[in-house]
Amino acid sequence: MIERYTRPQMKAIWELKHKYEIWLEVELQACAAFEKAGQAPRGTAAKIRKKARINVERIAEIEKVTKHDVIAFLESLMDTVGPEHRFLHMGLTSSDIVDTSLAVQMTEALDLILEGLDGFLEVLKTQAMRHKMTAMVGRSHGIHGEPISFGFKLAIWYEECCRHRTRLQAVRQEIAVGKLSGAMGTFAHQGPEVEEFVCAQMGLRPDPVSNQVVQRDRHASYATALALLAASIEKVATEIRHLQRTEVLEAEEFFSQGQKGSSAMPHKRNPIISENLCGLARIIRANSLAAMENVALWHERDISHSSVERVIIPDSTILMDYMLSKVTDLIKDLMVYPANMQRNLDLTGGLVYSQRLLLTLVEKGAQRKESYEAVQRNAMASWKGAGGLQELVGRDPFISQHLKKNEIAACFNPKYYLRHLDQIYRRVFGRKAAAAAGKRTGDRKSTRLNSSHMSESRMPSSA
Repeated sequence: MIERYTRPQMKAIWELKHKYEIWLEVELQACAAFEKAGQAPRGTAAKIRKKARINVERIAEIEKVTKHDVIAFLESLMDTVGPEHRFLHMGLTSSDIVDTSLAVQMTEALDLILEGLDGFLEVLKTQAMRHKMTAMVGRSHGIHGEPISFGFKLAIWYEECCRHRTRLQAVRQEIAVGKLSGAMGTFAHQGPEVEEFVCAQMGLRPDPVSNQVVQRDRHASYATALALLAASIEKVATEIRHLQRTEVLEAEEFFSQGQKGSSAMPHKRNPIISENLCGLARIIRANSLAAMENVALWHERDISHSSVERVIIPDSTILMDYMLSKVTDLIKDLMVYPANMQRNLDLTGGLVYSQRLLLTLVEKGAQRKESYEAVQRNAMASWKGAGGLQELVGRDPFISQHLKKNEIAACFNPKYYLRHLDQIYRRVFGRKAAAAAGKRTGDRKSTRLNSSHMSESRMPSSA
């Protein structure tokens, strides 16, 4: 007896046997609808369910002759179903079964992806709280800008992934439609009530209007949402790759006991997970383009989309499931080096505080043009090795005319740049979570914002 299918794990969702199980369920539910309409004797669907056997090898054998997978599937059921077989597929077309079943598989896959995304969000939130006040230099164009915190960077990733969750939930609604509207979509041989019944039983909504297929803009939207999520995972991975560079080394992928980085160079510790994620993102993005090209079909349908979807939809969902698992572990086990962050923050001798110095001069009544020129003049001298910026501006006649020594010193305090983090965290994580993060960071003893942290801090798995 064929029981109702249950949702498997990602790889199994796309196995042939599971696909055929869903095909059979759609046919059985349609048969139940025929019973309600008086087109089949009562109990027909139950009899078929009891007798039906799915034989993947037998279907493949028949398909070699028919060159048609749905016909091969239906013919294979004749081996076990018996006379009731004639009530299967009445007034339906292949896409009624294929597209409705594909919608079930795509929602099953997306539910697993959403679960994985929730896990990733939880890890991002935990580490954003942990590193809320871990100061580091912000960079634009790859060049030092102004101080930020590592937690701030994680909060940005968290908020971005929340948007992905919203998109994916919307896409799930968009793809969760079925169609049993017949060969041209006009319900010529079965009324809309059959479609409505079957879709309700399969956890779907009827497509408001379809021709021979569900329109492929839905599938393109699905693939594009996955591509966008893949792009953000690549963004995270690219950042980790940059932070792990030897001359930066502010964060690093966890390097396990016995792991090897190079067959030639024993010292190597490479960001292999991050690099893999960047590569896999390219595949999912490319698949989204193929999905867009499936939207335009000839007239009421052709099958140019079919061969593409057999590759891109399983591949993209399986890859995304894998990517979410890997990026979650990457962030959970990330090696973070606050001392190196502080070292790099100090690397330019205070140049990152130039804007604060400029604005303070303006606040004290100096003209902006002259103030900019004075700060830039000393900054360029500092770049050339004349000394730290704080030291140089303290000797500058124009600047010392407007600012006292303690006012100059205040411009070089990194805490100034993080003073609105509480408000930002409330926006991103909500009031309670932000307050908890503030308590955690406030409990730590620190000088110059976390410079007293251990030089190597591995994020614990329980974090």
